Amino acid sequence: MNLSSHVHSAVLRHPPEHNEYSDRSVNPWSLRTLKSVFVPAGVILLGAVLLLGSTGQVLPPSGVKFFYYAVFVAALLLAWRFHSTRILFSAVVLMLGHSGIEAIAGTKIVAAGPGRIVFEAVALLLPLDYILLTFFPERGAERRTLLAFLALLFFESTAVLVFARPEQPDFSLLHFHLVRVYQSRLPQPALVVFVVAVCAQFVRIIRFQRPVDIGMFWSLIAAWVGLEAGGASKLGTAYFGVAGFILASSIVETSYSLAYKDELTGLDSRRAFNDAILGLKHPYVIAAVDIDHFKRINDTYGHDTGDHVLRLVASRLARVTGGGRPFRVGGEEFTILFAGRTTAEVADHLELLRMEIESASFHIRTGIERRKNPRPSDRRAPARKPRAASRPAPSALAVTVSIGAAGSLPKMNVYRIIQQADMALYRAKEGGRNRIEIAASPSAGPRKEKTRGSTLT
Repeated sequence: MNLSSHVHSAVLRHPPEHNEYSDRSVNPWSLRTLKSVFVPAGVILLGAVLLLGSTGQVLPPSGVKFFYYAVFVAALLLAWRFHSTRILFSAVVLMLGHSGIEAIAGTKIVAAGPGRIVFEAVALLLPLDYILLTFFPERGAERRTLLAFLALLFFESTAVLVFARPEQPDFSLLHFHLVRVYQSRLPQPALVVFVVAVCAQFVRIIRFQRPVDIGMFWSLIAAWVGLEAGGASKLGTAYFGVAGFILASSIVETSYSLAYKDELTGLDSRRAFNDAILGLKHPYVIAAVDIDHFKRINDTYGHDTGDHVLRLVASRLARVTGGGRPFRVGGEEFTILFAGRTTAEVADHLELLRMEIESASFHIRTGIERRKNPRPSDRRAPARKPRAASRPAPSALAVTVSIGAAGSLPKMNVYRIIQQADMALYRAKEGGRNRIEIAASPSAGPRKEKTRGSTLT
């Protein structure tokens, strides 16, 4: 038995438990992922801290106010236009909190009194609302859920006004000290809730890596800094405006992601590939990757299983070695771009990728498809050999890919290289699938492809 067959048999004997997110996992600490987390939202907040730290005292209050209202109007309109429920309510929460502090406490927070109670209540409720919004769907929330959250905001606003009445006794729960080690404008209960809310948003970033989660994460930190700066003071208002600006930018990032990212697999899309090849310079390699028998998988097990297979393959492509950048260009077709490499340099990396996909198994949760179950009348029929269509589906589905690769030549058009990669892919399919074909250089005379496949020992 060759190496690939041995690995495949071992996988079928011990199929892993299926996890909804395991087949689309991406390294959360990769340079590309960290860049998406910090750019642009983190850079916006860092720039605001540097700018306001040096020029915050000389900024005109009217300019700060204009910036504050402009960015929140933009955030609300963009969130409404793009049906972003979480961004819409995040902006509403920030505006309600800031307006409450401004209306009751003013620009200066005193040590006691109604203004201090409102400030401490907002500092506690704002991160709590963000935690609740963490569990909101980004789109398609039921009207009942939206009305319930609006009712919660109304209840919170009413409760804050009641507790802030001058004749109301001091509500010590808002500002009791847990540990007397950190000096902050915020009461320690609010600090604890802020830490929990920031951690909850960070977990969502690591798990889903969506622009909305990243925007909410940094806007919450900006609001935290704004409260530390005084809430409704000039600096506090500026930082709340920055929080609104970050929310608005997350809508733009989401639109960019939809245009340049494949929503199903998380890989770059065809549009991103078209942009990437514009500035290519020799040498480079383009590899065309296609899932073997994908139509049969869809027809046999359904499109839901097909989607999971796509994510499984995409997760392996995302970890391709050799400096390759994967793209999903359509259906079950993928492309890997190796800039600054030759076919000799990437051949081993492509073979490693092919073997990794072949050795990975996909766990199927369904047994016998309902439409293939025997009818009750079949039980009274004489015993006979069951049809192949009535056999239970295997517990693990073997997935393989065929790969065709072509290297660049000086002064050769990139679209010609893509065509050569596609032709090599077709030869890999015709040659039995689950193999790699390397396109020969046109200057090398007769075609001599370097073929690799599952027959390696």
